[in-house]
Amino acid sequence: MSTQRQDEDGAITAPPTIDWTAGPSRCEIRSGALHLWRIRTDAHGIELEHALSLLGEHQRARAARMRHLPYRERYVRAHAGLREILSRYLDAPPGSLRFDYGAAGKPALAGAVLPLSFNLTTTGDLALVGVCAGSGPSEEIGVDCELIRPRRDIEAVAQRMFAPETVHAIKAAPPPERLARFYRAWTALEADAKADGRGLFRPRPAGAQPPAVLHCIPEAGYIAAIARETLPPVSDWSTLYLLPQA
Repeated sequence: MSTQRQDEDGAITAPPTIDWTAGPSRCEIRSGALHLWRIRTDAHGIELEHALSLLGEHQRARAARMRHLPYRERYVRAHAGLREILSRYLDAPPGSLRFDYGAAGKPALAGAVLPLSFNLTTTGDLALVGVCAGSGPSEEIGVDCELIRPRRDIEAVAQRMFAPETVHAIKAAPPPERLARFYRAWTALEADAKADGRGLFRPRPAGAQPPAVLHCIPEAGYIAAIARETLPPVSDWSTLYLLPQA
């Protein structure tokens, strides 16, 4: 599933680190291209009251139900950032965007003149949004990003969630490499499941082929995976960070 490579000694080649540039106020995207956006969800991100004003009624209600304040603020900034990013392609106010949702909750633009495929992931103080032109199964994109934290349950989770060859590779790796291999496998699994919107615990439809998956490092301490039927090399992605507009 993943296109990650191994060196002769069996070590996995490190994913490329992303260099970000400020995103323009209006965006165009050609067929086959990939735009990856970075959103800050901490206090350095969109001003909170402004972010709330960009959300739809359903999103504001959901945020109001969240009791954990830091989580609520990250949610608000991430989803406001998603709206602002999409609005730059659609030339429409962020608050005017409407979404439909798939069986597992994956959002899609409702009634947009310009067909776009997109996916949002949040972790730590960071959110990423992948955007591609077009719609339909061959255009859908899945994005996952994880803040790398030490954990003791790597082998147990791997046995439950990963293919046997992935479990073997994690167990066979030198101890310092196991965490990195685990997070690569986990982000690839999540991005794959998000690409077609089936969700993490639903099987792939019969006869469907797995997507291509590429990894990158969006920021020190994080790892991200992008999944799509076809992907340009990471060096050809447009990697943009969101400068909020008040």
